[in-house]
Amino acid sequence: MTVSRFRTILFSVAAIVALAGLADATYLTVQALTGETLSCGGSPDCFRVLGSSYARVGGVPVALLGAAAYLSVFTFATFAAFGYARARTLLIPTVGAMFLATLWFLYVQAFLLHAYCRYCLFSAAITFLLTGLVIAVPSSQEASGP
Repeated sequence: MTVSRFRTILFSVAAIVALAGLADATYLTVQALTGETLSCGGSPDCFRVLGSSYARVGGVPVALLGAAAYLSVFTFATFAAFGYARARTLLIPTVGAMFLATLWFLYVQAFLLHAYCRYCLFSAAITFLLTGLVIAVPSSQEASGP
């Protein structure tokens, strides 16, 4: 398998994984904007996290910001899979910012709220997977060879 083909596969997988994150974040956004109660399997922790002051930034649901981030990752990964170098340039800092935000929100859940939201943990897993995929993509220098 060539390096170019391997990069295309990794970017394609990242795009598909981003769609899973987009679905999760969209569901949480709709819940936040409509005020509907989530089905968290009867877990009160989920409601504590999603109803906390940390679930909004300047009045905007964090889930909406997450949905925008996942849509961006999907877009950048798709364009990168088709060989657009600038898309890869934009994908890396976007996933990096998502990774840092995820670490913050895990900290908030573990040490400030002492409660965990299953949807948030799923989003964290998706972000960690995206980070791993972006790290695994060979650089352009490796693709050109010796």
